[in-house]
Amino acid sequence: MSDVNLHAPGNGRVTTQNSLAGAFGIPERRPPIRRQNFIVKKIATRESYGNALVELGKEHDDLVVLDADLANATKTDKFRKAFPARHIDCGIAEADMMGIAAGLATTGKVPFASTFAMFAAGRAFEQVRNSIGYPHLNVKIGATHAGISVGEDGATHQCNEDIALMRTIPGMVVICPADDIEARAAVEAAYHHEGPVYLRFGRLAVPVINDRPDYRFEIGKGITLREGKDVTLIATGLCVCHALEAAERLAADGIDARVLDIHTIKPLDEELVIKAALETEKIVTVEEHSVIGGLGSAVCDVLCGQGIGKVKKLGIQDVFGESGPAQELIHKYGLDGEGIYRQVRAFAGA
Repeated sequence: MSDVNLHAPGNGRVTTQNSLAGAFGIPERRPPIRRQNFIVKKIATRESYGNALVELGKEHDDLVVLDADLANATKTDKFRKAFPARHIDCGIAEADMMGIAAGLATTGKVPFASTFAMFAAGRAFEQVRNSIGYPHLNVKIGATHAGISVGEDGATHQCNEDIALMRTIPGMVVICPADDIEARAAVEAAYHHEGPVYLRFGRLAVPVINDRPDYRFEIGKGITLREGKDVTLIATGLCVCHALEAAERLAADGIDARVLDIHTIKPLDEELVIKAALETEKIVTVEEHSVIGGLGSAVCDVLCGQGIGKVKKLGIQDVFGESGPAQELIHKYGLDGEGIYRQVRAFAGA
């Protein structure tokens, strides 16, 4: 976990402890509109995954964690240290791991099969579909290092197709949490849910935005983070915090933007999406994933069936990712606060 000082006294700019802007000669970008000084905690949702497994493991003896030679990266090493007898390292054999998880589920265990999203949804897709999805087994898949924020690992490891793949499997729940609090709640909800669940986590540390007493996580229920009447930003994962920043910028231009946190992409909160389309008409979906088959497509499926709303999909536009610092890739692909702001402003004013 790291502390990030937003708008530190004397400079009015966003600064982070691990900023690469100076080293790479990257020009500093316009800061968010809000100017007060405050500290925001940041933690990668993969860290949240590891921490949540340990806490659940203390309460539930039937919880078993599997990994494919990536425990340090997926953070399941925390569980391995606490419960070595309930952690299984399957080696570099993701397809085998899914088969083992399926077998464990048939004995009454609740297995969490963990690896990078590229390997969980990509390499092992057939086993996930046929060995877990088809018999509707109680297996949970913890997929870390999803999206372009994997950074320097490059296009081969930046899985921007996993949500689309998992959405097509009948009965598969697909969850992409926005921050630490939501990620830990999602892991607990997945444990209690009967049936297969795909949990998508990130490598990059993201701000904690759900740290409030009234926060409540429920599978299939989105959260309204900000009310608005002119346009609705529907975001998932790390894009939620950027959507909130964009909404602040838009407010300064007289555009009142609603922001929805859709942590569960399947089943989608259709009622919340339809309500937003009826009240604001214009919808912008924001995701660190391909615009084909992900959150944007799920939203369009619902609204097309109702014949309402105008939708713009922000995400990876039918291209592969590339190697580079995570924050700079998010900026290049228009998924930071500034990029979302510019695209929504153009769409909302059309």
